[in-house]
Amino acid sequence: MKSPIFLVMLASMLFASDPAAADNGLDPTGAAPGKVMTGIDVLRREEFRQLAGRNVGLITNHTGLDRSGTSTITLLFEAPNVNLVTLFSPEHGLHGSFDIPLIEDSEDAGTGIRVHSLYGQTRKPQPETMQGIDTLVFDIQDIGTRYYTYISTMGLAMQAAAEQGIRFMVLDRPNPITGVVTGGPVSDEGRTSFTAFHPIPVRHGMTVGELALMFKSELRLDLELEVVALEHWQRSWFFDQTGLRWINPSPNMRSLTQALLYPGIGLLETTNLSVGRGTDTPFEVIGAPWLDGDAFAYALNQRNIPGVAFVPIRFTPLASKFEGEACGGINIIITDRARFDPLRTGVAIAVLLQRTYPGNWDLEAMNRLLVDDETLRGIRDGLEVDAIEAAYQPALERFRQRRNPFLIYP
Repeated sequence: MKSPIFLVMLASMLFASDPAAADNGLDPTGAAPGKVMTGIDVLRREEFRQLAGRNVGLITNHTGLDRSGTSTITLLFEAPNVNLVTLFSPEHGLHGSFDIPLIEDSEDAGTGIRVHSLYGQTRKPQPETMQGIDTLVFDIQDIGTRYYTYISTMGLAMQAAAEQGIRFMVLDRPNPITGVVTGGPVSDEGRTSFTAFHPIPVRHGMTVGELALMFKSELRLDLELEVVALEHWQRSWFFDQTGLRWINPSPNMRSLTQALLYPGIGLLETTNLSVGRGTDTPFEVIGAPWLDGDAFAYALNQRNIPGVAFVPIRFTPLASKFEGEACGGINIIITDRARFDPLRTGVAIAVLLQRTYPGNWDLEAMNRLLVDDETLRGIRDGLEVDAIEAAYQPALERFRQRRNPFLIYP
């Protein structure tokens, strides 16, 4: 069996642009030179030859679109040489509209194809749902944070494909908060969950295609894996530098700003603290009925955390935690995204919450997403942020070394 890195290199050669096909500086998809092409754009340009004669199961949602806005479902369904057999949907459902704990199977209205929910009775494709399939294709936009569950869905599906001898293909997409920066603690070994599928840091700095290569290798999956790589993407780019259309990947992830805040602020949402769900700006605000926003914002601003400022506010969530209750809180404003570190910010907020409201704030619940006992202990013991970060740096550096062999893009 060819190595995953070989397959990526082979795909890159097969998908190289043909200058003769250009017309007035535009390629056949209408993308200007230098504009990012996602995996589905590349696959479409190549007339789906990588899936020719295949019986396909597609794991996707509303973010699975090409540059023109056509869904991957439609493209594979209408491709004359591809047989789209079944669909699988992740958390939030096929259309990304649900924010509920269990989603039932359904049918895609446009194609009549059965949609098997991977956020229902099971979160892993079952043998009976993969009957008649020889290839599973994954096309979902991730946001670069370990506990955002789409990458867990991909990992579980890879395991299922390996168990059934089914080929697996990832149509790659950019990491919207760059593929350069990694941050936060690596999840503890032996603590696998749906929000911690594999021991990686909170901010992993990888694309889904690169993560798939890591999962295959480190989990020793006997799997034929192919990544259809991005074209023209640079690791240092934020999503707004790609030329791609932003689509809210989930109901409460409504902007690039929120995606950049999420690795740090999202860590707090399993505690008894509102992170803005039920407001117009989730993950841009935090608060609680017992929190003094004026004093809290002042104390955080005194820390001079690079790239961020804090403004005291009061807000009343219309849904989710503290629904209908007035909360004191803060608005978190990114002033320089190049210097902003969401993990340092999240840990600084946690340290201050523990020191200021030890009787009100439920620190222990933070470990559901943090999944790192040493970091939790440091916050509980009142350590400074520098000391807490220093404690998880060795594991983070080991992760950086682990990820190097799987990086596809410069």
